[in-house]
Amino acid sequence: MKAVIYKKYGPPENLQFVEIDKPLPKENEVLIKVHASSLNAFDWHMLTADIFFVRLFGGLTKPRTPILGADVAGTVEAIGSSVVQFKPGDTVFGDLAMSGNGTLCEYTIAPENRLHKVPKGVSLDDAAAVPMAGVTALQALREQGNISKGKKVLINGASGGVGTFAIQLAKVFEAEVTAVCSTQNQKLAKDLGADFTIDYKKEDFTKNEKKYDIILGVNGYHPLKDYRDSLTDQGVYVAIGGSPKQMSEIRMQGPFFSSKKGKKFTALFTQPKGQDLEFLISLIKEKKIKVVIDKKFKLHEIIEAFHYLGKGHAQGKVIVNVN
Repeated sequence: MKAVIYKKYGPPENLQFVEIDKPLPKENEVLIKVHASSLNAFDWHMLTADIFFVRLFGGLTKPRTPILGADVAGTVEAIGSSVVQFKPGDTVFGDLAMSGNGTLCEYTIAPENRLHKVPKGVSLDDAAAVPMAGVTALQALREQGNISKGKKVLINGASGGVGTFAIQLAKVFEAEVTAVCSTQNQKLAKDLGADFTIDYKKEDFTKNEKKYDIILGVNGYHPLKDYRDSLTDQGVYVAIGGSPKQMSEIRMQGPFFSSKKGKKFTALFTQPKGQDLEFLISLIKEKKIKVVIDKKFKLHEIIEAFHYLGKGHAQGKVIVNVN
């Protein structure tokens, strides 16, 4: 089968297009013929190791898993002896991050508990865009932010994959949403339901004296003390992405900025959960939220796709079509 592999950390040019053996599923695994994957900041970090802790769980001197890609949507080709939820021919989607298997290949293996069926009426491209970004947005708002009706939510970096899901999910929970993005992305944010938009090139939201119950740090850098000043007394700041400096700061200093009964500073480590996939895909099927896809690439265009991802300006998701 065709696959994209990398043997050392570095730029997209390290990716190689090769032929390898088709994998075989173990008893609790599913063999998937991959239709599409979507790229996330996670994939960029795994490729470049620009954040050092990537090496701690991904391989200290070289990648432990040679095939990149976490999000997947495709068709079940075969199942292991103990698999009960799926059968050959089912269309499925899921997040395979840190499972030991990648998705930028014609066939991949997935643990049964990492997958969910794609309902009729939802395209495989849309399904491939959901798992990591959608679940990250959901867990940041619901589990970390304890979102509820009427809360004021600010999303810093609102036009990418996580941000476009976060805007819509916050509105599903009947919150008030302020989206921080560039001038050209403000219309998208408003179309997705944002109540207010802030152009980060023209205004620094940490200095406008407004207070928010939840701030999602999807992108963009501010010191934690600035976020602290923009939170309500019981507010929560959730770091999802950003610069290596930002991610290091939240892990090192977050506990010191938090208080037991007051403001909270935390970093989100997304946990793939079947019930979260089910919740998200049902909202998409019911057209309560939509998937925003910026651009699609073929598997043989993977180097170009990663360069596009690395620029950090995609509106929504970047899709890689495999089969």
